[in-house]
Amino acid sequence: MTAAPGMASRIVNGLLAIDPVAKFAKHNARNMMIKRAESIGVHWLKESAALQARGSEVWEAERQALSQDIEYPDYYLTSFHAYESGNLSWDAATEVESAARAVHAKIWPELEAKGDAHLRQTYHDLLRQNIETDPQAILDVGCGAGMSTISLQAIYPDAQMTGLDLSDYFLAIANHRTPQQNIQWLHRPAEETQLPDQSFDLVSICLVVHELPQEATRKILQEARRLLRPQGHLAIMDMNPQAEFVQRLPPYVLTLLKSTEPYLDDYFSLDIEQAVQESGFMLPKVFVNSPRHRTLIAQIQG
Repeated sequence: MTAAPGMASRIVNGLLAIDPVAKFAKHNARNMMIKRAESIGVHWLKESAALQARGSEVWEAERQALSQDIEYPDYYLTSFHAYESGNLSWDAATEVESAARAVHAKIWPELEAKGDAHLRQTYHDLLRQNIETDPQAILDVGCGAGMSTISLQAIYPDAQMTGLDLSDYFLAIANHRTPQQNIQWLHRPAEETQLPDQSFDLVSICLVVHELPQEATRKILQEARRLLRPQGHLAIMDMNPQAEFVQRLPPYVLTLLKSTEPYLDDYFSLDIEQAVQESGFMLPKVFVNSPRHRTLIAQIQG
């Protein structure tokens, strides 16, 4: 199923095309997130400052050690999450965990800051229930600062873990947080990973597709199919466009959300089940794993 942009969404798009309005919306969205974080005991600014206190020279050296000379796709060189430099900045990288905990705090109000961990647990529970044989090699696409990769490793401790992302800033944070863990961090585009055919048993794409234009999503799905071994699985967890929460977003909240998520209309209008099948997978199993999220699990064909 798809959800074409409605009248409210089209009006929001028109407003956000006005630069001062877009900047105002991003500023308000960021302030609202920080305020929410602090109210639930997530010390957003303090935690970011503690990371950055290691010093720019230290961070830059660690980033350069992971960085590859890649050509960034145009869609990635835009503003995400109220950061003008998108994901290619230290502010975005050092704040991403606090942001995730704040964003997911209201899914289950009683859990507050623990909502993010619970959301990921619902995803992992579905993986364990629907993939009979534990994967021995896992690729985490769009791993960011490693939150999804580290949590996947916790449920599959014997698997060879690889986290892949376009932001070497995020990867530097991930690498810093996992000094004793055997995780390979790769700075490469998910559309063209340069990894060998049939290298993985599971390709996981967690909270990423809503940040992609449709063309990029289709290419990533095709790359995932190439990378999977026979009987391998693809798993996607992301926002659920059919969720009542999404359908009933007030225009003001929708404006703030879309100011930080430039490809939301692309995501909401994508028939992802069909796109998965067209990429060489069997019909995916679809599960609602939160009031706002869904999980798709699909096995390769042939």
